[in-house]
Amino acid sequence: MLFNSFVFLVFFTLVLFVSRAIASWSGRKLFLLLVSYVFYAAWNPPFVVLLWISTLVDWFVARAMDRTDHAGRRRGLLILTLVVNLGLLSFFKYGTFVLDNVTVLLNALGIAFSPRQPDIFLPVGISFYTFQTLSYTIDVYRRRSRPWAPFLDYALYVTFFPQLVAGPIVRASEFLPQCAEPRRASWVQINWGLTLMVIGLFAKVVIADVFMAPVADGVYSGAIALTPVSAWIGTLAFAVQIYCDFFGYSTCAVGAALCLGFALPDNFRYPYAAVGFSDFWRRWHISLSTWLRDYLYIALGGSRRGSVRTVVNLMATMLLGGLWHGASWMFVIWGGLHGSYLIAERALRASSLAAWAGWRTEGGRFVLSLMTFVLVCVAWVYFRAESLTDAWAMSCAMVGVVDAAAGAGAVALSLDALLMVLALTLATLALHQRLRESSLEAAFGRMPWPWRSVIIAALAFLILISMTGEDRAFIYFQF
Repeated sequence: MLFNSFVFLVFFTLVLFVSRAIASWSGRKLFLLLVSYVFYAAWNPPFVVLLWISTLVDWFVARAMDRTDHAGRRRGLLILTLVVNLGLLSFFKYGTFVLDNVTVLLNALGIAFSPRQPDIFLPVGISFYTFQTLSYTIDVYRRRSRPWAPFLDYALYVTFFPQLVAGPIVRASEFLPQCAEPRRASWVQINWGLTLMVIGLFAKVVIADVFMAPVADGVYSGAIALTPVSAWIGTLAFAVQIYCDFFGYSTCAVGAALCLGFALPDNFRYPYAAVGFSDFWRRWHISLSTWLRDYLYIALGGSRRGSVRTVVNLMATMLLGGLWHGASWMFVIWGGLHGSYLIAERALRASSLAAWAGWRTEGGRFVLSLMTFVLVCVAWVYFRAESLTDAWAMSCAMVGVVDAAAGAGAVALSLDALLMVLALTLATLALHQRLRESSLEAAFGRMPWPWRSVIIAALAFLILISMTGEDRAFIYFQF
């Protein structure tokens, strides 16, 4: 069930009205839990069992951890939950990838090996809810939190449908306290929640799907002839597409949760206005980047064990962060590029070059921000391309090196597409720069209410005329 579908519109309307009609707080939470299972089962009903396994294992493991002070038993329980959760994730997400790479390796060594390809389907959202449940048990293991008493609250935390399949990855400390006391959204909260959903759907349906996806798909599929200009235009189109796609989902999730009385954390803070890559990862997919920082980078030692170990920890974190996105060496390369960016930035900050006063001026920060965006786009090539060969050809084209024999039968990039992508990219960058230290809520709050109403009505109209019935899934559903 996609946010950008008429089915979800009906589903959410019914959920909102019925949940508000239920007087009992426990009854309302039970209703939200049940409809969350219905929401997830709409993709593939048997995969609800995986949700139950993660929920039950982590619930009982956390309680068992809390009842003992024996270090060995606590460590064994932690290993149990890691094996179960990461085992399920590894089997469904990386099983075929591992088998394919083992086959290639054995054949390269002269060992004939040709296994039957397994029919493994990736459960939607498994990467997100696995990290969410693991954060709960790891926090209990580290004694940063206690197990939550009501099982109903914990099950709802794992399964809450607005953010179940593509985040944000919510921490137990952020969500569970909201279950303690009855919550009913005020009309002001519902109004803002619905506004966020309209903004999110506009970003996804209109900007990402209607305007940017056709250009990005055309360039990266080879339907549009590869030239230096088309390589950059296709990559800029994808940069805006993936931001609007994922920002759109996260904003819809936050808005839907707010309508139901729950607050979810922001997942994006205008990342294309970032000054440097540390700043970028404080603004892009915040719930994942903070998870990797708290549960992987710091666990590896962070920056506490010398410069060499810090570099190793940074690179390991970003490589695994890339692999989290998908079972492909392309994602590993993408993560490796961002790891290299972070390491280079760290070295530059320690050099004499960082002392130049010009970097601290408004113009200097703007230049650094543009440099950051360009290098982020260079890395997006490896996120979007279907193969290393395609990614390398795209990267070469971006610096002016194009294979003259490539592109037979492809059409040239149209002037309209070029101007449209440039205009929307510049508009995105300008908006991010303008709101870099602000928020959507603050920006809308400064507008007179007639203007807000006109803008939301216009966005809603554009969404409706763009929803043709062929619903396009969110990009991050595949992760």
